[in-house]
Amino acid sequence: MAEADGDDATGRLADELQRFFRLGARAKSMLNTGDLGAEFSALMLLFPLNHLGPLRVTDLAEVKGADTSTISRQAAQLVKAGLARREADPADGRASRLAVTDSGRSACTRLHKARHALLSETLSDWPPERVRAFAGLFEEFNSSVEAHLRTDPAGSAREST
Repeated sequence: MAEADGDDATGRLADELQRFFRLGARAKSMLNTGDLGAEFSALMLLFPLNHLGPLRVTDLAEVKGADTSTISRQAAQLVKAGLARREADPADGRASRLAVTDSGRSACTRLHKARHALLSETLSDWPPERVRAFAGLFEEFNSSVEAHLRTDPAGSAREST
């Protein structure tokens, strides 16, 4: 019986995650950031660049779990918008790395504040201890997903088809 309850809870979680992803597209349009000169997906590259420092496009693609050609296109948007710059890779002068500019750091701050404001408004009716508990569970969930993807990045997709 406990297994059936777990299956029901897993199915409910799958449904809620699908709903969350659907709502996410609408929520990002609610972020009050102004025009930063690049698509939202490109702007999301600023966070790992700001946190990790200059990266090659291939390394950034690995960090984001995305295709190198997609990241390259998004990186070009950031450079064009003045949010990032290309610089020589000190380890290999033939290669370049993407680095955040001062404008890019400012954009990161704006995006972070907008995301925080939206979440604060959304969760304003929640007691602080419940927000902390949810944040802890969500962090644990994300860590479990990351660990699973590291051990078998394509296995689950293969089995479900």
